Amino acid sequence: MQEQDFAKVVQVNGANVYFEHHQHPEAAETFVLLHGFLSSTFSFRRLTPLLKENYNVISIDLPPFGNSEKNNRFVYSYDNLANTVIALLDHLKVTNIHLTGHSMGGQIALNVMKKAPSLVEKGVLLCSSGYLKRMNWPVTMLSHIPFFHLYVKLWLTRSGVRRNLENVVHDATMIDDEMMFGYLKPFLEEDIFRALTRMIRDREGDLSENDLRNIDTPCLLVWGEHDRVVPITTGHRLKQDIPNSRMVVLEETGHLVPEERPLEVLEHIQQFVSASTEEPFGRKETQPLFKKGLSQTLISET
Repeated sequence: MQEQDFAKVVQVNGANVYFEHHQHPEAAETFVLLHGFLSSTFSFRRLTPLLKENYNVISIDLPPFGNSEKNNRFVYSYDNLANTVIALLDHLKVTNIHLTGHSMGGQIALNVMKKAPSLVEKGVLLCSSGYLKRMNWPVTMLSHIPFFHLYVKLWLTRSGVRRNLENVVHDATMIDDEMMFGYLKPFLEEDIFRALTRMIRDREGDLSENDLRNIDTPCLLVWGEHDRVVPITTGHRLKQDIPNSRMVVLEETGHLVPEERPLEVLEHIQQFVSASTEEPFGRKETQPLFKKGLSQTLISET
């Protein structure tokens, strides 16, 4: 049996969803990757090849990002995006996954764990967003104004791809033309700005402390010590609220951990998924496991 890689768009939950699927000839375990806000499967370009060596891997473009549909009639709440992920995995007949989410993708992963706990064997949260409130009502009201999507476009244009990338990585020298174009590409389509306007209205805020405390899925939290987008204090708080969780901190690392430290992230993930599911680790202390000198979206969370 040979390895098989393919990319496909399927309609699930009322949206055309793009995903990339690697089927390993022998692996029984499957990783599902969810990217962050204003990002796409591109953000896992350094981690996916490493995971593919030993696991099945499914990387999803969450609507309206990447190559997925950008429809301003779709409901872009985190709850409905979680429904979309669940529907896609049901379509693919995939179960018992290791669900991995970066930034906003981590919050959607948590929503999936809440809604379909039997689907997820283990969760990996890479600098996951957390505790963000619903968009304030003046902005929500303004989003109903015709042509508001042009303001969204202007905001993104003014912030600029390079400046956003400099905000999410610790070492700006890693930013090259390939990286800049990869994060820019999804925003060359005009429809995304209308969809982002709809997302502003639909975004209901992150899961509450009570919701988090009811998630029983074992979770690994991986953070960059210099994360300027989702500060490490959010990671510590999530670790306290998610009962069956542990946290590791990568030194000299920013927010974009799959790009910055893929080898270290892989090592932590492999240690985590190979541990017994019955091994208690909720009380484990947060600690940096990689010291200086060792070889980690365009994006700021709204």
